[in-house]
Amino acid sequence: MTSKSPLALLPLLLFLVLFVGSGLWYQSAGVDFAFYQISAPVAILPAIALAVLLGKGNFNQRIETFIKGVGDNTIITMILIYLLAGAFASVAKSIGGVDATVNFGLSVVPASLLLPGLFIITAFVATSMGTSMGTIAAIAPIAIGVAEAADLPLLLTVGTVIGGAMFGDNLSIISDTTIAATRTQGCDMRDKFRMNFKIALPAAIVTLVWLFFQSSNAQITDIKDYDLIRVLPYVVVLGLAVAGVNVILVLFSGIILAGVIGLVAQADYSVASWSADIYSGYSSMQEILILSLLIGGLGALMKSQGGLDWLVGIIERISRALGAKDGSTRAGELSISASVALTNLCTANNTVSILINGSVAKDIAEKYNVDPKRSASLLDIFSCVTQGVLPYGAQILLASSLASVSPLSLVGYVQYSWLLGLVAIISIVFAWPKAAR
Repeated sequence: MTSKSPLALLPLLLFLVLFVGSGLWYQSAGVDFAFYQISAPVAILPAIALAVLLGKGNFNQRIETFIKGVGDNTIITMILIYLLAGAFASVAKSIGGVDATVNFGLSVVPASLLLPGLFIITAFVATSMGTSMGTIAAIAPIAIGVAEAADLPLLLTVGTVIGGAMFGDNLSIISDTTIAATRTQGCDMRDKFRMNFKIALPAAIVTLVWLFFQSSNAQITDIKDYDLIRVLPYVVVLGLAVAGVNVILVLFSGIILAGVIGLVAQADYSVASWSADIYSGYSSMQEILILSLLIGGLGALMKSQGGLDWLVGIIERISRALGAKDGSTRAGELSISASVALTNLCTANNTVSILINGSVAKDIAEKYNVDPKRSASLLDIFSCVTQGVLPYGAQILLASSLASVSPLSLVGYVQYSWLLGLVAIISIVFAWPKAAR
């Protein structure tokens, strides 16, 4: 049995100090692209070395644990999505898809509704698709073009896409987080959706109002001609997403369709050009791909050394202390929420954090009379809130890679995630909404 140890979390702390600390130091020194001076995949290497040193057993066993984490099914799936997302974005842009889609959108959507409209579209696609990653990959390139054409702040526009994607990921009944939360808590997906929606809706409404005022001064002065056929790859990708097709197949289909359109519609576009664009898309995902692999290995080492178990144990003890004082379900709900959020900080994966905390959350829910659909909803909400604002999380890393901005600079612009966390805390404090028995 793995012993619980807070020392196992030291590698994560070292990584954060090196990655975030170096960026802040270079920024204070006035260096351009401060957070790119020490890249995350390099900053994590000392943390991995420390995790290996802290591990138990012989060296080969520790390395094997690390490699198993790197090759985890969730990590490999994310890698495939990264590669296909980069390739699709590259090919679609090369054939003029981004420019055509931007100009088409600008011609039909009032300038004052650009950001709210972008949030709603992204949220709808993510809910239908069940994945925030695939949604960000499909919509972020379009959003970047819209920001440039309508003179909207790039960070705010990309943050809007991340917020909409997290809304859908949190609510979708086919999302990994929903499946993990409902299965571990023993409740029906539809019941969890209804409970979840009552908390997410107020946050979404406030976000839409905020975005309306933020884009009310947007000006569209130059709408260029566009060829609708170049918009087709995005339409097909969104349509397949709505139909519930696997995200890998969705992105692969988009790459094929975009390439065929380029070959037919552009005289200077060849199979060699298509191949070069796909490889260029792969290359653009290099940093996030490497980081995801290394984080997977680091997370496996910390878990095997009892770091995550220690964290969950601390949260449970705090819960019991709170429960002993007031005996309310509020103590249980707060402990469930804090536990999954803190675990997500350590794993940078919302689905994994739910799975790690699932059994503990169920025990806490039973002890403190928390309804299963309520505990499932809180698990999903706080894991998605944390994931949506985590600078080394997959969603922000993907969006920042596509927009060529610092991951840390995006954190403050994902308004929906912050508001969802606030509304969820308020719902716990005021015991709202009531779970129907």
